[in-house]
Amino acid sequence: MDNKVLARVAGREITSQYISEVISRYPAQQQAMIDNEQGRRNILEQAIAFELMYELGKEKGMDTSAEYVEQVNKIAKELLAQIVMKKTLDEVTVLDEEVLKYYNENQEAFKEPANVTAKHILIDSEELAKEIKEKIALNQLTFEEAAAKYSSCPSKEQGGNLGSFSKGMMVPEFEEVAFVLPIGEISEPVKTQFGYHLIKVVDKKEDSIKGFEEVKDEALKQLLGQRQEQKYLDLIKELKNKYTVEIL
Repeated sequence: MDNKVLARVAGREITSQYISEVISRYPAQQQAMIDNEQGRRNILEQAIAFELMYELGKEKGMDTSAEYVEQVNKIAKELLAQIVMKKTLDEVTVLDEEVLKYYNENQEAFKEPANVTAKHILIDSEELAKEIKEKIALNQLTFEEAAAKYSSCPSKEQGGNLGSFSKGMMVPEFEEVAFVLPIGEISEPVKTQFGYHLIKVVDKKEDSIKGFEEVKDEALKQLLGQRQEQKYLDLIKELKNKYTVEIL
C-alpha cells in the first residue's frame, strides 16, 4: 500500500503508514472494528490534534519546563531499560537437540490425561431411569432415542452425547461411574445434584504422553522461557555486584 500523505501540520506529514502503525497497536479484535474508512479518519483527527497540542506546547515554552524534562528523563530511562532487557533475552537461543532433550527429561509435563467419551440420559426420577434402562435392554428403543425422548439435558438433541471429558470436568458422582464403566454398557441410575443419570461410555483413553512433534513448539517455549528467566536473574546478580545497590 502506498504511503500516502494524509495531512500536514506545521510542515510535518501524517501518512497512511502512520495510521496503520497506530491501528496495529490495538488488540486484534479492536483492529477489525477500526480498520475502516471512518475508523482511519478518526485516528487521523486524533493525530492532527496531537500535533496541534505539540505545537502549542512548544509555543508556550513547555518543552523546557522542569515537569517536561522530568517526564522525558523518566520515559527515556524506562525505554533504555526495556531495550537492554529485550536485547539480553533475544541473545538466548535453544537448539533443536536441546528441545528434544528437554522433552525426554520432562515428559510428565506433556501428559494427556485419561478421558472418557460418554452419553447420558438425565431424568428426575430413579424409577423412570430404571424403566428407561429396561426398555433399552429389551430393544424397545435405542439409548439415543431414549435420550431424545426422556432426557432433560440439552445434549438430548445429540442423542445424549457429552463428548470427551477428563477427571475434574464432571461432578464426582458422575465421574466415578463413567471412568470404571465398560465401553458400551449402560449404568444403573446415578444420582447427582442435577437428577438421575443413565450413562453409556462410548470410548476411553488412558493416560498418554504426547509425541514430540505434537508438542515441539510448546517444549521450545517452555525451555526458552526458563533460560531467559535464568539469564535475567544472572544478569541482575552480576549488575548488583557491579553497581552500588542499597536497600534501606
